[in-house]
Amino acid sequence: MKISVIGCGYLGAVHAATLASMGHTVVGIDVDSSKVEQLNKAMAPFHEPGLDELLKDGRTTGRLVFTTDFAAAADAQVHFLCVGTPQSKTSDTADLSYLVGATKSLLPHLTKGAAVVGKSTVPVGTVESLRAILARRSDVLLGWNPEFLRQGTAVKDSLVPDRLVYGVPGGKGAAAGTPITAVLDAVYEPLISAGIPRLVCNFATAELIKSASNAFLATKVSFINAMAELCDASGADVSELSEAMGLDPRIGSRYLHAGLGFGGGCLPKDIRSFRAQARELSVPSVDEWMALVDSVNLDQRSRAVEVAREMCRGFLSGRTVTILGAAFKPDTDDIRDSPALDVAQQLAAAGAHVTVTDPIAINNAWIRYPQIRFEASTKRALEGAELVLLLTEWDEYVSLSPVVAGALVRRRMVLDARNVLDAEAWRSAGWTVRGLGTGASVVGADGGQSNQADGKKHARA
Repeated sequence: MKISVIGCGYLGAVHAATLASMGHTVVGIDVDSSKVEQLNKAMAPFHEPGLDELLKDGRTTGRLVFTTDFAAAADAQVHFLCVGTPQSKTSDTADLSYLVGATKSLLPHLTKGAAVVGKSTVPVGTVESLRAILARRSDVLLGWNPEFLRQGTAVKDSLVPDRLVYGVPGGKGAAAGTPITAVLDAVYEPLISAGIPRLVCNFATAELIKSASNAFLATKVSFINAMAELCDASGADVSELSEAMGLDPRIGSRYLHAGLGFGGGCLPKDIRSFRAQARELSVPSVDEWMALVDSVNLDQRSRAVEVAREMCRGFLSGRTVTILGAAFKPDTDDIRDSPALDVAQQLAAAGAHVTVTDPIAINNAWIRYPQIRFEASTKRALEGAELVLLLTEWDEYVSLSPVVAGALVRRRMVLDARNVLDAEAWRSAGWTVRGLGTGASVVGADGGQSNQADGKKHARA
């Protein structure tokens, strides 16, 4: 089957390469000529583990090509819309202009019986807007197939998804939805044969599924971070708390790890768009709930800054601070709404001399934040530091030797804002370790810092 993928960012590039690996002939279309050129060289324009290899396979077999020319989609049987839906610059709503523009550009090249299938994360009612654009083409099928990719594991999530969702006219069992369901079944035949669950629903449900899923995940993250604040106030340990809670099968341990909170180009903008949808549909409870989730998440960044201030005996001005991590999460170079960079900016604004390092995202961060000092080498970044903050849990930071790091810094003090270090190993190497939700720090008699809560030293921080 020949398939076109419109929009070749994080979603589209991975989707196009995955479809080619299934045996389809795929043309990826994007307006960015430099991105297209890079993809045709089998090089992803962003960091995503496994994607370069998948692109290379598609290019080698001849089943995958990228172009800026919409006419190249003319003889495709299925067209996937994968363009971005960023947060509007003037409100919390999603900006659908790129999606609308892509649909209009595709319209002249649709053949009789072709299927247009959206994958972008959109608010309820978007499909009806696109149906109006396609109204004069009654011979074209329309469906919605939301994506559930996670940056850093997007290739795996595409090759072995946990579910397939089809939004079709009328929903499950409706005769109107049969043709587009059959088309999508043909596209995903290898996955369906492998036993991947498939759900058929109406358009509104398909539009809500991704946003609702993200809202629930964000709720779990913000809940455990709120518990972390309560733990710091009471002397409890949030790591032990979340471990015990996660053993309850009704709750589960996924996304129940306290730390600096979530960021990136999806979760924050999706929950804000979700709020806007709730307001438009007059459902204030969802709006208020998501507002609290968003607020707790953003407050966690300010909490990290205040803990850093405590560790510096109340004064950040003039302190030499090293931040480990710039990307919003490990295994990506995406710095959109990065909690680490937000904290870096707050520390710099308080007068600290901040150096940020990251294995992958340095160039992206330096271009976006020229006012902050960046250093590619972890060793050089640590030299002379009075306080170290671990803000993105890259494996190389989690496994960093406290002895080696201790020989580089001026003061052995670390704020593990992701609660991932072996705190006892670091303390044994002479470090003062502080986490978020693992007990309040107090100033020792010698003017240094120690982690104590009701006289108890915790195994993790």
